[in-house]
Amino acid sequence: MEIRNDTSKNPVKAVLFDFDGTVSTLRCGWEKVMAPLFFEVLDDGKTDKALLEKKVADYIDESTGIQTILQMKWLAGEVEKSGRTPEDIWEYKRMYNDRLMLEIKRKLENLAAGKELPENYLMAGACEFLSALKERGIKIFVASGTDDPDVKNEAAKLGVIDFFDEIKGAPLHEESCSKEAVIKRLLEEGGYSGDELAVCGDGKVEIALGKAKGARTIGLASNERERCGVDETKRARLIAADADIIVGDFTEKQELLKFLGL
Repeated sequence: MEIRNDTSKNPVKAVLFDFDGTVSTLRCGWEKVMAPLFFEVLDDGKTDKALLEKKVADYIDESTGIQTILQMKWLAGEVEKSGRTPEDIWEYKRMYNDRLMLEIKRKLENLAAGKELPENYLMAGACEFLSALKERGIKIFVASGTDDPDVKNEAAKLGVIDFFDEIKGAPLHEESCSKEAVIKRLLEEGGYSGDELAVCGDGKVEIALGKAKGARTIGLASNERERCGVDETKRARLIAADADIIVGDFTEKQELLKFLGL
Protein backbone atom coordinates (compact mmCIF):
# COMPACT_ATOMS: atom_id res chain seq x y z
CA MET A 1 0.00 0.00 0.00
CA GLU A 2 1.30 3.43 -0.97
CA ILE A 3 -0.02 6.09 1.40
CA ARG A 4 0.13 9.52 -0.19
CA ASN A 5 -2.13 11.73 1.92
CA ASP A 6 -2.95 11.76 5.62
CA THR A 7 -6.67 11.32 6.13
CA SER A 8 -9.10 11.29 9.02
CA LYS A 9 -9.09 8.17 11.15
CA ASN A 10 -12.83 8.42 11.75
CA PRO A 11 -14.69 5.39 10.40
CA VAL A 12 -16.34 5.63 7.00
CA LYS A 13 -19.99 4.66 6.68
CA ALA A 14 -20.15 4.08 2.93
CA VAL A 15 -17.79 3.05 0.12
CA LEU A 16 -18.40 3.76 -3.54
CA PHE A 17 -16.65 1.47 -6.03
CA ASP A 18 -16.02 1.77 -9.71
CA PHE A 19 -16.63 -1.65 -11.28
CA ASP A 20 -14.61 -2.38 -14.43
CA GLY A 21 -10.92 -2.64 -13.64
CA THR A 22 -11.67 -2.19 -9.95
CA VAL A 23 -13.82 -5.17 -8.99
CA SER A 24 -14.30 -6.91 -12.36
CA THR A 25 -11.80 -7.72 -15.10
CA LEU A 26 -14.44 -8.97 -17.56
CA ARG A 27 -13.85 -5.90 -19.71
CA CYS A 28 -10.07 -6.08 -19.52
CA GLY A 29 -8.68 -5.00 -22.88
CA TRP A 30 -11.50 -2.61 -23.82
CA GLU A 31 -8.85 -0.09 -24.87
CA LYS A 32 -7.65 -2.50 -27.56
CA VAL A 33 -11.19 -2.51 -28.97
CA MET A 34 -11.76 1.23 -28.79
CA ALA A 35 -8.38 2.33 -30.18
CA PRO A 36 -8.66 0.55 -33.58
CA LEU A 37 -12.23 1.81 -34.01
CA PHE A 38 -11.20 5.39 -33.29
CA PHE A 39 -8.24 5.07 -35.64
CA GLU A 40 -10.44 3.69 -38.44
CA VAL A 41 -12.94 6.51 -38.04
CA LEU A 42 -10.34 9.29 -37.78
CA ASP A 43 -7.91 8.09 -40.46
CA ASP A 44 -8.61 10.36 -43.42
CA GLY A 45 -5.51 9.30 -45.32
CA LYS A 46 -3.89 12.68 -44.74
CA THR A 47 -2.92 12.61 -41.06
CA ASP A 48 0.37 11.03 -39.99
CA LYS A 49 -0.64 7.56 -38.76
CA ALA A 50 1.84 7.50 -35.87
CA LEU A 51 0.61 10.87 -34.62
CA LEU A 52 -3.00 9.72 -34.96
CA GLU A 53 -2.31 6.53 -33.01
CA LYS A 54 -0.70 8.58 -30.22
CA LYS A 55 -3.60 11.04 -30.18
CA VAL A 56 -6.10 8.20 -29.81
CA ALA A 57 -4.04 6.43 -27.15
CA ASP A 58 -3.58 9.64 -25.15
CA TYR A 59 -7.29 10.41 -25.22
CA ILE A 60 -8.31 6.89 -24.17
CA ASP A 61 -5.88 7.03 -21.25
CA GLU A 62 -7.12 10.48 -20.25
CA SER A 63 -10.81 9.54 -20.47
CA THR A 64 -10.71 6.22 -18.62
CA GLY A 65 -13.69 6.02 -16.28
CA ILE A 66 -16.11 8.34 -18.05
CA GLN A 67 -19.25 7.17 -19.84
CA THR A 68 -18.60 5.52 -23.16
CA ILE A 69 -20.97 7.92 -24.89
CA LEU A 70 -18.80 10.87 -23.89
CA GLN A 71 -15.82 9.18 -25.51
CA MET A 72 -17.92 8.80 -28.67
CA LYS A 73 -18.80 12.47 -28.45
CA TRP A 74 -15.08 13.27 -28.52
CA LEU A 75 -14.69 11.01 -31.55
CA ALA A 76 -17.47 12.82 -33.40
CA GLY A 77 -15.90 16.16 -32.53
CA GLU A 78 -12.56 15.08 -33.97
CA VAL A 79 -14.25 13.97 -37.19
CA GLU A 80 -15.88 17.40 -37.45
CA LYS A 81 -12.51 19.09 -36.94
CA SER A 82 -11.22 17.24 -39.99
CA GLY A 83 -13.99 18.78 -42.09
CA ARG A 84 -16.07 15.62 -42.38
CA THR A 85 -19.57 14.81 -41.17
CA PRO A 86 -19.55 12.36 -38.26
CA GLU A 87 -21.99 9.54 -37.58
CA ASP A 88 -24.43 10.01 -34.72
CA ILE A 89 -22.60 9.47 -31.43
CA TRP A 90 -24.99 6.65 -30.51
CA GLU A 91 -24.07 4.87 -33.75
CA TYR A 92 -20.39 5.10 -32.82
CA LYS A 93 -21.26 3.64 -29.42
CA ARG A 94 -23.18 0.80 -31.07
CA MET A 95 -20.19 0.01 -33.29
CA TYR A 96 -17.88 -0.07 -30.27
CA ASN A 97 -20.24 -2.15 -28.10
CA ASP A 98 -20.80 -4.68 -30.89
CA ARG A 99 -17.06 -5.32 -31.07
CA LEU A 100 -16.50 -5.31 -27.31
CA MET A 101 -19.43 -7.56 -26.46
CA LEU A 102 -18.20 -10.36 -28.75
CA GLU A 103 -15.51 -11.24 -26.22
CA ILE A 104 -17.53 -10.38 -23.13
CA LYS A 105 -20.43 -12.61 -24.25
CA ARG A 106 -18.00 -15.50 -24.67
CA LYS A 107 -16.75 -15.00 -21.12
CA LEU A 108 -20.28 -14.77 -19.71
CA GLU A 109 -21.33 -17.92 -21.56
CA ASN A 110 -18.34 -19.78 -20.14
CA LEU A 111 -19.25 -18.60 -16.64
CA ALA A 112 -22.85 -19.70 -17.08
CA ALA A 113 -21.73 -23.12 -18.35
CA GLY A 114 -19.27 -23.58 -15.50
CA LYS A 115 -16.32 -23.65 -17.87
CA GLU A 116 -14.73 -20.76 -16.00
CA LEU A 117 -14.95 -19.59 -12.40
CA PRO A 118 -16.01 -16.08 -11.31
CA GLU A 119 -12.71 -15.59 -9.48
CA ASN A 120 -10.99 -15.68 -12.89
CA TYR A 121 -12.53 -12.25 -13.51
CA LEU A 122 -12.38 -10.65 -10.06
CA MET A 123 -9.55 -8.57 -8.62
CA ALA A 124 -7.54 -10.47 -6.04
CA GLY A 125 -9.04 -10.11 -2.58
CA ALA A 126 -12.16 -8.31 -3.83
CA CYS A 127 -14.73 -10.69 -2.34
CA GLU A 128 -12.91 -10.87 0.99
CA PHE A 129 -12.70 -7.08 1.23
CA LEU A 130 -16.35 -6.57 0.24
CA SER A 131 -17.38 -9.22 2.77
CA ALA A 132 -15.39 -7.49 5.51
CA LEU A 133 -17.13 -4.20 4.73
CA LYS A 134 -20.55 -5.84 4.87
CA GLU A 135 -19.73 -7.51 8.19
CA ARG A 136 -18.96 -4.07 9.62
CA GLY A 137 -22.26 -2.62 8.44
CA ILE A 138 -20.75 -0.44 5.73
CA LYS A 139 -23.01 0.56 2.85
CA ILE A 140 -21.44 -0.40 -0.48
CA PHE A 141 -22.31 1.23 -3.80
CA VAL A 142 -21.18 0.87 -7.40
CA ALA A 143 -21.10 3.67 -9.98
CA SER A 144 -19.91 2.71 -13.44
CA GLY A 145 -19.50 4.27 -16.87
CA THR A 146 -20.71 0.97 -18.37
CA ASP A 147 -24.38 0.80 -19.39
CA ASP A 148 -26.61 0.18 -16.38
CA PRO A 149 -28.12 -3.17 -17.51
CA ASP A 150 -24.70 -4.53 -18.45
CA VAL A 151 -22.92 -3.70 -15.20
CA LYS A 152 -25.77 -5.23 -13.17
CA ASN A 153 -25.77 -8.36 -15.33
CA GLU A 154 -22.00 -8.75 -15.05
CA ALA A 155 -22.07 -8.26 -11.28
CA ALA A 156 -24.70 -11.00 -11.05
CA LYS A 157 -22.74 -13.40 -13.27
CA LEU A 158 -19.63 -12.83 -11.14
CA GLY A 159 -21.59 -13.56 -7.95
CA VAL A 160 -20.90 -10.20 -6.30
CA ILE A 161 -24.22 -8.42 -6.80
CA ASP A 162 -25.43 -9.15 -3.26
CA PHE A 163 -22.51 -7.28 -1.73
CA PHE A 164 -23.82 -3.99 -3.09
CA ASP A 165 -26.61 -1.86 -1.68
CA GLU A 166 -26.96 -0.19 -5.08
CA ILE A 167 -25.43 -0.49 -8.52
CA LYS A 168 -25.70 2.45 -10.87
CA GLY A 169 -24.38 2.29 -14.41
CA ALA A 170 -24.58 4.78 -17.23
CA PRO A 171 -28.23 5.61 -18.06
CA LEU A 172 -29.25 4.32 -21.48
CA HIS A 173 -29.36 7.03 -24.16
CA GLU A 174 -28.22 9.72 -21.71
CA GLU A 175 -24.95 11.59 -21.35
CA SER A 176 -25.24 12.24 -17.60
CA CYS A 177 -22.44 11.03 -15.31
CA SER A 178 -23.58 8.22 -13.04
CA LYS A 179 -20.51 8.55 -10.80
CA GLU A 180 -21.02 12.24 -10.14
CA ALA A 181 -24.75 11.69 -9.61
CA VAL A 182 -24.25 8.90 -7.08
CA ILE A 183 -21.63 10.81 -5.07
CA LYS A 184 -23.82 13.91 -5.04
CA ARG A 185 -26.86 11.92 -3.92
CA LEU A 186 -24.98 10.10 -1.15
CA LEU A 187 -23.74 13.39 0.27
CA GLU A 188 -26.86 15.49 -0.23
CA GLU A 189 -29.61 12.93 0.34
CA GLY A 190 -27.90 9.95 1.97
CA GLY A 191 -26.88 11.87 5.05
CA TYR A 192 -23.16 11.14 4.68
CA SER A 193 -20.49 13.79 5.15
CA GLY A 194 -17.52 13.75 2.80
CA ASP A 195 -15.37 12.28 5.56
CA GLU A 196 -17.80 9.36 5.95
CA LEU A 197 -17.50 8.34 2.30
CA ALA A 198 -14.67 6.55 0.53
CA VAL A 199 -14.31 6.24 -3.24
CA CYS A 200 -12.36 3.37 -4.80
CA GLY A 201 -11.47 3.10 -8.47
CA ASP A 202 -8.81 2.63 -11.13
CA GLY A 203 -9.64 5.79 -13.09
CA LYS A 204 -8.93 9.42 -12.38
CA VAL A 205 -12.59 10.37 -12.94
CA GLU A 206 -13.98 8.78 -9.78
CA ILE A 207 -10.90 9.73 -7.75
CA ALA A 208 -11.17 13.38 -8.78
CA LEU A 209 -14.91 13.42 -8.06
CA GLY A 210 -14.32 11.91 -4.63
CA LYS A 211 -11.52 14.33 -3.79
CA ALA A 212 -13.66 17.29 -4.80
CA LYS A 213 -16.28 16.25 -2.23
CA GLY A 214 -13.85 15.53 0.61
CA ALA A 215 -14.13 11.73 0.41
CA ARG A 216 -11.25 9.39 1.15
CA THR A 217 -9.92 7.93 -2.09
CA ILE A 218 -8.42 4.53 -2.85
CA GLY A 219 -6.64 4.44 -6.18
CA LEU A 220 -6.59 0.89 -7.52
CA ALA A 221 -3.65 0.70 -9.92
CA SER A 222 -4.80 -2.74 -10.99
CA ASN A 223 -2.93 -5.04 -13.33
CA GLU A 224 -6.11 -6.42 -14.85
CA ARG A 225 -4.53 -9.28 -16.79
CA GLU A 226 -2.88 -10.69 -13.68
CA ARG A 227 -5.75 -9.56 -11.38
CA CYS A 228 -3.15 -8.48 -8.83
CA GLY A 229 -0.18 -6.18 -8.49
CA VAL A 230 0.41 -2.61 -9.66
CA ASP A 231 0.13 -1.31 -13.20
CA GLU A 232 2.55 1.61 -13.45
CA THR A 233 0.54 3.45 -16.10
CA LYS A 234 -2.52 3.42 -13.86
CA ARG A 235 -0.39 4.37 -10.86
CA ALA A 236 0.85 7.49 -12.65
CA ARG A 237 -2.73 8.36 -13.59
CA LEU A 238 -3.92 7.96 -10.00
CA ILE A 239 -1.04 10.00 -8.61
CA ALA A 240 -2.02 12.79 -11.00
CA ALA A 241 -5.58 12.54 -9.61
CA ASP A 242 -4.13 12.83 -6.06
CA ALA A 243 -5.48 9.52 -4.73
CA ASP A 244 -4.97 9.27 -0.96
CA ILE A 245 -3.63 5.73 -1.18
CA ILE A 246 -2.67 3.47 -4.06
CA VAL A 247 -2.90 -0.32 -4.10
CA GLY A 248 -2.78 -2.92 -6.85
CA ASP A 249 -5.53 -5.17 -5.48
CA PHE A 250 -7.49 -5.88 -2.30
CA THR A 251 -5.20 -8.44 -0.69
CA GLU A 252 -4.01 -5.96 1.94
CA LYS A 253 -7.43 -6.17 3.55
CA GLN A 254 -6.47 -5.21 7.10
CA GLU A 255 -4.47 -2.19 5.94
CA LEU A 256 -7.37 -1.04 3.77
CA LEU A 257 -9.82 -1.40 6.65
CA LYS A 258 -7.47 0.60 8.87
CA PHE A 259 -7.30 3.35 6.24
CA LEU A 260 -11.09 3.48 6.33
CA GLY A 261 -11.05 3.76 10.12
CA LEU A 262 -12.59 0.30 10.55
